[in-house]
Amino acid sequence: MKYHIQHTNTFYYDNYVDQSMNHIRLKPRTDECQRLLAYRTEITPGSMTKEHIDLWGNHVETFFIPEKHQHLTLKTISTVSIQKSPLIRMLECSDEMRSIFHSELFRHHYLAYLNETPYTFLYKEQIQEIMNEVGDANDPIRFSLRLMEYINRSIRYDTTVTQVNTKACESWPLHAGVCQDYAHIMISVLRSQGIPSRYVSGYLYVGEDSALIGDAATHAWVEVMAPGIGWIGLDPTNNVEALEQHIRIATGRDYADVSPLQGVYRGGGQNLDVKVSVALLDQ
Repeated sequence: MKYHIQHTNTFYYDNYVDQSMNHIRLKPRTDECQRLLAYRTEITPGSMTKEHIDLWGNHVETFFIPEKHQHLTLKTISTVSIQKSPLIRMLECSDEMRSIFHSELFRHHYLAYLNETPYTFLYKEQIQEIMNEVGDANDPIRFSLRLMEYINRSIRYDTTVTQVNTKACESWPLHAGVCQDYAHIMISVLRSQGIPSRYVSGYLYVGEDSALIGDAATHAWVEVMAPGIGWIGLDPTNNVEALEQHIRIATGRDYADVSPLQGVYRGGGQNLDVKVSVALLDQ
């Protein structure tokens, strides 16, 4: 599957802004299942970007605008090819895989994806409430699938009830939220059971007749580490495995590690308008 993605962020400032410094994570990754074929950034007022790779392997572009401006437009254009086959529902968790899951070596290697973070924090009683419904994690693969399905059933997709800084412990009682909330809650429970998991940001292609949710802006889902297999993507917002329709940009412990836009400026308040278009080029 080959996709053409256009992502436009326009900042409207209340007053003229002086000396704006920005960091963006919007460049799709290249890995064993995904290839970035073309990418460019268009910035108005004009500015050049400087790129580096962060601790989690994500592309980070930095740019500086010294002159005064009352709006900032950032547009990225990408072409990405993805080739990925369904996997996790066909996997059987062997005794050897279970042994690796519970080994100290495995735990130490993926410790960053087992530790609690502010975004993924759930109270013990909240985790127990979910565990009572999902069942034990003796088979980490089947547990991950049951958990994804349960979270999908339990949360209503609603863009009005949570904010970008909402924690898992705050969104779970609401039983409503956006893809970020689904992902943080799922990650919290997985980590509580010793299953390494990470947060993924990217784009979702929904097509014309798809029931998938999450194409209005960047999407978020979860990846689980399966011994001997690697990272496997699960999308609790849609209760599906993350396959050819999921275009990966960045991964990290939670949203804070993959935030697509970060910046500082001197001036007043701002409003942000986001437009994302994902078009299928060929299959």
